[in-house]
Amino acid sequence: MEPLTDKLTADFYDFEALLPDDERKLLVKACEFMTHDVKPLVNENWEAGTFPKELIGMFRGSGLAGLPYEGYGEHQPAVSHLLTGMMAMEMSRTDASVATFFGVHNGLAMYSIYSGGSQEQRDRWLPEMAAMDKIGAFAMTEPLGGSDVAGGMRTTAKRDGDTWVLDGAKKWIGNATFADYVVVWARDVDDNHVKGFVVEKGTPGFVPEKIQGKTAFRIVENAEITLTGVRVPEANRLQGINGFRDVAEILRATRGGVAWQALGVMIGAYEAALAYAKERQQFGRPIARFQLVQDLLVKSLGNITASWGMLVQLARLQDAGIFKDEHSSLAKAFVTARMREVVAWSREIFGGNGIVLGYDVARFFADAEAIYSFEGTREMNTLIVGKAITGQSAFV
Repeated sequence: MEPLTDKLTADFYDFEALLPDDERKLLVKACEFMTHDVKPLVNENWEAGTFPKELIGMFRGSGLAGLPYEGYGEHQPAVSHLLTGMMAMEMSRTDASVATFFGVHNGLAMYSIYSGGSQEQRDRWLPEMAAMDKIGAFAMTEPLGGSDVAGGMRTTAKRDGDTWVLDGAKKWIGNATFADYVVVWARDVDDNHVKGFVVEKGTPGFVPEKIQGKTAFRIVENAEITLTGVRVPEANRLQGINGFRDVAEILRATRGGVAWQALGVMIGAYEAALAYAKERQQFGRPIARFQLVQDLLVKSLGNITASWGMLVQLARLQDAGIFKDEHSSLAKAFVTARMREVVAWSREIFGGNGIVLGYDVARFFADAEAIYSFEGTREMNTLIVGKAITGQSAFV
């Protein structure tokens, strides 16, 4: 089998070799799919701020969805966290917007149902989501709340017989404009605990509106959602979610996925800069021969390699079932900070061409800002780790 390292020049320490052969084949498959099928669509749609709906059919034919879930998806048994992480990296290496579309569906939405739903609910929703016949979204963030969502969720749920009535608003919800199933998180007004509900497309009172004018993740259709008297049957309440502690279990897992996504953006920017440096001529020679350019490239590769090593160990902790909030928080905080450095150094190598979309690095540079902020800011993740290592809470 052709080794992926022939294409992924940033894998300086050969982390790919840690995957067993069957999982390496899936990673190669993801690489080829993103490079040959997805990449030609990216820049045009990123500039236009549009989501190419044909992507759904393309992913449907790829067989890449549902891989992490036992009993669902084309590949059984479920794959390792190391592979799912490297796949998120591989997708983001081509485009972070497309990777986010897939991650919201395959990660946040499906994992919420897989971990928080009953067996009946898993069997009802996950097969068609794994086949990508139905698309999912995850609605937690609110217009007036972000980091304080655990205790400050304003969207409410009121039990009314065999149904629940949801009222409130959500913001920055990826895929929500076209998703078939949206996992909505709301505070039960009777017991004050957060609960999860699967709201199906077309439910009266559920109104998503696409957010315009973004300077990052322009392919992702983020929405602001208003919920006005949205009636959801008890059968659509995730039966295993009894409070925010259960929600935190989901966020712990997905936060690590965002760190892998940040690694992919680093790699994409670095590879673009390296190729450009070999081709761009100044003073009669390629700029790759200049010491200061090599310094930027080597610093970028160091950030990539250090981040990749951290994420490999995080995946091992996940596979062993012993990883904690502080493990994923440290990875998210550290890797996204290193990503910011790498995209800036890479853009610098391009000079003026670095702001032209056709060279790709401008897109990586812009998208990095979104990844740096979501799934917990650097400051919030720092405080989670700080509490773990000191035993003292600095939250206010």
